[in-house]
Amino acid sequence: MSTTQGLDTKVQEKIAQFKELDQKIAHLNSVLALAGWDQKVMAPKKGRSLFANAIGTLSTEVFKLTVSKEMGELLETLKSEEVYNQLDEVTKACVRERSNFYEQSKSIPAELYNEYMVLTSNANDAWEEARETNNFDIYLPYLERIVEIKKQFTEYYGYEGHRYNALLNEFEPGLTVEKLDPLFAELRKSSIDLLQRINASSSKPSGEVFTKLYDVEKQKEFNRFILPKIGFDMNGGRLDETVHPFAQSVNTGDVRITTRYLEDNVRSAIFGTIHEAGHGIYEQNINPELEGTSICSGASFGIHESQSRFLENMVGRSEEFWKYFYQDLQETYPEQLSNVTLDEFYRAINIVEPSFIRVEADELTYNLHIMLRYEIEKGLIGGEIKVKDLPKVWNEKMEEYLGIVPPTDTLGVLQDVHWSFGGLGYFPSYSLGNLYAAQILHTITKEIPSFYEHIEKGEFDVIQSWLKEKIHQYGVIYTPDELIQKVTGESLNASYLVDYLEKKYSKVYKL
Repeated sequence: MSTTQGLDTKVQEKIAQFKELDQKIAHLNSVLALAGWDQKVMAPKKGRSLFANAIGTLSTEVFKLTVSKEMGELLETLKSEEVYNQLDEVTKACVRERSNFYEQSKSIPAELYNEYMVLTSNANDAWEEARETNNFDIYLPYLERIVEIKKQFTEYYGYEGHRYNALLNEFEPGLTVEKLDPLFAELRKSSIDLLQRINASSSKPSGEVFTKLYDVEKQKEFNRFILPKIGFDMNGGRLDETVHPFAQSVNTGDVRITTRYLEDNVRSAIFGTIHEAGHGIYEQNINPELEGTSICSGASFGIHESQSRFLENMVGRSEEFWKYFYQDLQETYPEQLSNVTLDEFYRAINIVEPSFIRVEADELTYNLHIMLRYEIEKGLIGGEIKVKDLPKVWNEKMEEYLGIVPPTDTLGVLQDVHWSFGGLGYFPSYSLGNLYAAQILHTITKEIPSFYEHIEKGEFDVIQSWLKEKIHQYGVIYTPDELIQKVTGESLNASYLVDYLEKKYSKVYKL
């Protein structure tokens, strides 16, 4: 670790001032995280729009601190080669992150940022109402303005190549359309080829087990049973119910996850909860010494998604996972499952079938859902697609990518919450998460050959300890590419996910 002892007193004072400002921003963001969670989960509808104004005001004050003259002057000193090279690893990472945000956002007018924060807070309610009533027009004016502001942001950020690169960089630093297109092309080609062979298979699993009704209270009970077993610390977090599942970290000792329950779809809550637990465990396992800094979070949205997709699919949909948990699920639902064998259940949870809802899609077609959204977002930001045309464009692309057309906008363009909070550029993170997760799986099974035996015995602590040591503890100390190279020895490589899907579905469909 580097030392600052060789630096003069004035520079050491600057370092102390920077750390104090960084901590102030981190603490305020912690309060904003709690407010955002409350608005989505607990707040009565009548007060949400008023709450949105308060959130907008506080967010703007935090934004002003991040792009303040004081921040700029401190960064100028700390980024100088002489000083930066003597900073410790944590402070270097904090300077890097604050500097990236400062350089990207310093030109955004505070009044525009305030409008954006209030707009996105209110847009969530408009999206919920539009989704509930299948009425896109309720959401339309909010989304039009969000897209308009995001376009303005790209000009303030600056970018090379496609305008969308400026938004990708918000979620996955260094990622560009030019890098993503070939990754997606390889994945799309292999996915479509595998899907065709699956459709031609004479050995298809039956999904009849999931046509039955499953009591919601028992679903809640089962979720609370499995969460601590798979590594989520209930003393450092909580599980609640919401329209669209999400995870929110207030601090490393208070990580909140949500899920949704559907009586006619027991898979939704089980795998949605495991997915969010992956996010939550990541946040709970960050080194507590990073608390109160700008790097006390996941390395990127793609790395974060790798942890949730890894736990949900590569662990949670494995045969070994259900060898451990299936008897418990049968005892919870004897009427529905007593005559269903473990093999039948395992194959049923891994059925490949094009579906309307992304969060309930199988592992193979899931990536096609992401590619569809990626193409739409590029079109919105590039100006080729108008917001008012989204329902039509969405349905056309669903037919092109998955061969099905949503009967309603609720099952189509209104299904995702992301655009309501301005998350254009977020969706590719999900497929990146799958790509990272497969590469991580390849490495962990080499380093822990008994990986699946541990799952079958319910020894999830062995797996979570490895993930904590290799990934979780570091927060944002490393960039995504630095981290995946540190963990796996190479940059992102799509071939691991291609091989994983081929091997898994060849077994499920007896190809």
